[in-house]
Amino acid sequence: MIITLIGYMGCGKSIISKELSSKLRFKNIDLDNEISSEIGLSIPEIFQKKGELFFRKKEKETLERVLNSQEDVILSLGGGTPCYYNNTDVINERSVSVYLVANVNTLVKNLLHEREKRPLIAGIKEEELPNFIGQHLTERNQYYSKAKVVVMVNDWDLDRIVSDILTEIEKLNYEIKNKN
Repeated sequence: MIITLIGYMGCGKSIISKELSSKLRFKNIDLDNEISSEIGLSIPEIFQKKGELFFRKKEKETLERVLNSQEDVILSLGGGTPCYYNNTDVINERSVSVYLVANVNTLVKNLLHEREKRPLIAGIKEEELPNFIGQHLTERNQYYSKAKVVVMVNDWDLDRIVSDILTEIEKLNYEIKNKN
């Protein structure tokens, strides 16, 4: 079984995926880390040196490779991954997709001090960040909202979030083998 975590940057996909993979004893894969390791550059360096188009093609290729594996995996995606090519359809066909929903205030708080590490918001001023995130989130929501499971993450109670994800997956009649 593959459980794919999607959502806007700063919603906690990486932290939640680590907790889920530990609890379920699934392999944990962060798609951006996979791409970075394969190319030997950080995501900001890839965007800067090779461009977004190169990154998106590599992202699609790596996504499909991971989703074609037969392993039990918790896969966390970059915020833009579902929004390109037919990625949303592929994610939903080959995994249980989970949209981690965070409001704009939560996202701004989580991203404020990470801007330089995030190519999409690196040049945005602090006072402009809420408006940018709100607008961008609205554009991306059409892709995120196609997820099979939706879980709110604003309160940042990690145990509750993980429990909600597992409960919602089971409601869809998926059996989770390694659940503690």
